Amino acid sequence: MTLAERIETVERRLAEVCSRSGRSRQDIELIAVTKYVGVDRTADVLRHGLVHLGENRWQDAAAKWRAISGDGSEAVGDVPAGQACWHFIGSLQTNKVKEVVGRFTYIHSLDRSSLAKAIELRAEQLGITVPCFIQVNVSGEDSKHGIAPEGLQAFAQELASMKHIEPVGLMTMAPLEGEAEEARPVFRGLRQLRDELNVSAVLRQPVNGLSMGMSNDFEVAVEEGATWLRLGTVLVGKT
Repeated sequence: MTLAERIETVERRLAEVCSRSGRSRQDIELIAVTKYVGVDRTADVLRHGLVHLGENRWQDAAAKWRAISGDGSEAVGDVPAGQACWHFIGSLQTNKVKEVVGRFTYIHSLDRSSLAKAIELRAEQLGITVPCFIQVNVSGEDSKHGIAPEGLQAFAQELASMKHIEPVGLMTMAPLEGEAEEARPVFRGLRQLRDELNVSAVLRQPVNGLSMGMSNDFEVAVEEGATWLRLGTVLVGKT
């Protein structure tokens, strides 16, 4: 399938799931996960109107970021510099914070105090505020990153005192194996945690974002309230 055909297929499936679940398509953002593709395909994603790009590791993203965004003075072909909005969606090591903060608009994997402090310090140095999703290990799998659900309130309270971090929602990873329907309790659990967090009012302002749903389960995620979908192979393909 061509990239255009992939986008058309995803949009059709999104329209169908939004219709049957009473969701508005406008309330759902697509993040094109480009970790498996190179600069040319990533630039082509932007040419097709998808501005949100997701990467898991700075080492893999660096060449694409420099070619597409760089210092804002260059462009790849007909892709205007500055068009891309970069999302860091993988586990972030504290020693990589200096390379990620200031280049990636959103961080989806804030899951521990040491990382929060490193982001806060770097953002303060740059004079910026970083929108972050708190990653929660709803499934409880040892292989998954994220704070435990019972630790969310205390962690959010800690973040509330950090002026350069803006919590915008929660993120989770569903089990990769099995049928899409098996992810439903995980997605529903994240939504409930977000709602409880907002009721508690420990953050400076309510959060609405739910970053959940990938290529194999995004329709279930939409049914359970996802606002950001992280789509790789189904949307972008592989090269």
